Amino acid sequence: MLSQKSRSQPKKELPNVTAKRATGGYALIDSLKRHGVQHIFGYPGGAILPIYDELHRFEAAGEIEHILVRHEQGASHAADGYARATGKVGVCFATSGPGATNLVTGIATAHMDSIPMVVVTGQVARPAIGSDAFQETDIYGITLPIVKHSYVVRDPRDMARIVAEAFHLASSGRPGPVLIDVPKDVGLEEFDYYPVEPGSIKLPGYRPTVKGNPRQINQALELIRQAKRPLLYVGGGAIASGAHAEITELAEHFQIPVTTTLMGLGAFDEQHSLSVGMLGMHGTAYANFAVSECDLLIAVGARFDDRVTGKLDEFASRAKTIHIDIDPAEVGKNRAPNVPIVGDVRQVLVDMLRRLRETGDAAHPEQTQDWLERINRWRDEYPLTVPTPDEGISPQEAIVEVGRQAPDAYYTTDVGQHQMWAAQFLKNGPRRWISSAGLGTMGYGVPAAMGAKVALREEEVICISGDASFQMNVQELGTLAQYGINVKTLIINNGWQGMVRQWQQTFYKERYMASNMEVGMPDIPLLCQAYGVKGLVVRHREELKDAIAEMLAHDGPVVLDVRVTKNENCYPMVAPGKSNSQMLGLPDRKKLQKAAELIYCSNCGAKNAATNSFCPECGTKL
Repeated sequence: MLSQKSRSQPKKELPNVTAKRATGGYALIDSLKRHGVQHIFGYPGGAILPIYDELHRFEAAGEIEHILVRHEQGASHAADGYARATGKVGVCFATSGPGATNLVTGIATAHMDSIPMVVVTGQVARPAIGSDAFQETDIYGITLPIVKHSYVVRDPRDMARIVAEAFHLASSGRPGPVLIDVPKDVGLEEFDYYPVEPGSIKLPGYRPTVKGNPRQINQALELIRQAKRPLLYVGGGAIASGAHAEITELAEHFQIPVTTTLMGLGAFDEQHSLSVGMLGMHGTAYANFAVSECDLLIAVGARFDDRVTGKLDEFASRAKTIHIDIDPAEVGKNRAPNVPIVGDVRQVLVDMLRRLRETGDAAHPEQTQDWLERINRWRDEYPLTVPTPDEGISPQEAIVEVGRQAPDAYYTTDVGQHQMWAAQFLKNGPRRWISSAGLGTMGYGVPAAMGAKVALREEEVICISGDASFQMNVQELGTLAQYGINVKTLIINNGWQGMVRQWQQTFYKERYMASNMEVGMPDIPLLCQAYGVKGLVVRHREELKDAIAEMLAHDGPVVLDVRVTKNENCYPMVAPGKSNSQMLGLPDRKKLQKAAELIYCSNCGAKNAATNSFCPECGTKL
């Protein structure tokens, strides 16, 4: 959507609404409150002080809580994590100049992953705009490519309308971040304030298509009925629309296996027999084989990202395609579908399932039986395995153990090997997987966890980080300490920028340039102590289980530094430019029996032989 600067419009007298003499800053904060905002993440500065002055009054009255971050990037990631965990619009504040530019990475992260966020920046006073005044930057222009819409508030009388429009735009259609830039004198200027209530805004020309075309829905159903090797390919749009139940019903009715993208994790129960896990560069072997061999690919809220498709012209090359997405720009952008359906994912699936019931379409599970058996053979031949080295702790062991002890937690991650291992081994429910997918932002995990925990105080929130990523926004430990935000952080510490090291080993003949982090590595427990946060370190396998239990039991933020083996690589891996069926690091079948002994029981955590149908320790079906 094109961005625009606000224009002053004459205010019509509204019936039964009394004007209040107020400042632009008051109008902003009151409008945020009316739109249900309870928490704002931010950092003050000169240009935004009039807004903070009004916020002080609202916070003193217990109406809105402000969380003071230690860096503006932390504010944007926290608002992002808040939005992903709840589905609500996250809100962050920053001042002009460097405060605003420090938000850019967080705005881009939210934009790439379609996260609803309203970003408020201070700006120099209107007469100074364009004069290179102190701390002036054109944040409106800088962020044009990475926002859904943006405003510069030229008249305080526009404030309430702009806030209402911003929330509507951020949360409707394909969600995304919206920027509101507020000059300092607009925040100070008094005027007759008329509030604008949520849902009262109409935007001519902005009408996202919600309901799918009935003819195309019928065509999609016909392709599904005919398919012998169908595959549901589910992305973040399914999470955004809340389509979890509908995807399950469709998959079970037609007995269709389901694979998810990194953004789609949690949209389908990964313990379900039809789940084949994540696909793509570090997806499961059986998901990647399935997408290579399917005869019908049903893309649900997914955008055919390069990390999913590998070599695009060989991605699902034997399959017809159905593509369901609310953004018409995504449908056909990378892959021309046989049946394009533009609409809200959940609404389209609701209509599709209603059509099934109306026609009395009976399930035919035998139609995909051979296909499911074939996938299960791949699952047995190429399982995800958890190494247990003779010395040290493998990264996978640590992630499996925290997942076993906290199966219902909300998990955030940073970016790198630990992110991919977490995606492979954690089994998450809807909205309980929070990770920077499209932009791949290091330093995202801790502030995103902070945002999720502020929103959901009674839920367990755990960040899986790496030693390099953790140091990107380590200062947010101060925010956790100040507000007693009970976030747990598990650092997979191998002394490297792990994914960079893996690529340098695999594709650059082991020329390890600028990727080792051991020199200058902080003492994590000592660093935590300096911030007033509990810090733990684990170096031996026999300490791991108890240390994770101690971390989870502590009433307050904790950082657990797990020193893992240094040279473990994340496999499977699809090399750039290769098809998904050409994976590196698939297990040697001769070594599978040894690897099978390392499979863990999901109930008690005991190691079990893959040949066993039931866990010998607790009897749970494996």
